[in-house]
Amino acid sequence: MQLRPLGVTDRVPPHVFFLVSAVFHYLGPAFAVLLFAHVTVLGVAWLRIASAAIVFALWRRPWRIIATQARAQRRSLLAFGVVLGLMNVCFYQAIARLPLSTVGAIEFIGPVLLAALGVRTQRNVAALMLAAVGGWVLTDARLAGEPLGYLFAFANCALFMMYVVLGHRIAQNGGATGIDRLGLAMLIAMMTVSPLGFTGALPAFQQPHLLGAGIGVGVCSSVIPYVCDQLAMARLSRATFALLLSLLPASAAVIGILVLRQIPTVMEVMGILLVASGVALHKEQDVLPSHESNLQASESQP
Repeated sequence: MQLRPLGVTDRVPPHVFFLVSAVFHYLGPAFAVLLFAHVTVLGVAWLRIASAAIVFALWRRPWRIIATQARAQRRSLLAFGVVLGLMNVCFYQAIARLPLSTVGAIEFIGPVLLAALGVRTQRNVAALMLAAVGGWVLTDARLAGEPLGYLFAFANCALFMMYVVLGHRIAQNGGATGIDRLGLAMLIAMMTVSPLGFTGALPAFQQPHLLGAGIGVGVCSSVIPYVCDQLAMARLSRATFALLLSLLPASAAVIGILVLRQIPTVMEVMGILLVASGVALHKEQDVLPSHESNLQASESQP
């Protein structure tokens, strides 16, 4: 069988792409908090999605792939775009009412459940328990705050689970194809949230620094991490990717130190160590994706 040449992204371990995504996953929201005093929550969500959609449109021109997609793939793209839009809206509505750590803890429940579905060994069960306990300790979730905030937080959790599942579907065949599909889904997300957030974003168009900040949030939150997610998802199983998402509370703590000057407590440091231990203990048990099989086969050739 003829093996396709390996590209630059193929030579980079998928875990590296995930780590980059983990850093930017909360870097954007940290900047977004600074915008809430000048732009409505829905306006900030719209700026994030719209700026990312425009970047993808200029970079990839993703509409070119519509004709080449099977009907099932088109349905997945439509669902993925709607999920992206609503997930961002719910996330921002939640962090506007609850501490970021609490929202992160609730968001973390979804990936833990997905990882549990793929666990097949006692070692992976132990790894999942360590990661789950670490995430819980790190985020220090407490039942306090506004009830509406929790409603949005749990809705974001459910949508985040759908993001992981649908994201793996559109990442099939990997590389540029997955990124083009992501760009198309982001355009769908912009159309989904425009009726909700466009009006709230209008004040940013009157102040260039606010508009620039909104664009920065979009690039940090929706372009860099989502592209890295696609490159990682194309070569990692869903269970492995879901477990690696347990690193997100740790990345949130690091971003809190660097951007918001939030020094972690002893308990938070313990949480980071528990999460790192769980990830280190985890061992891939699933069958390698076809892309990885090709990669290993090429490396075994004389």
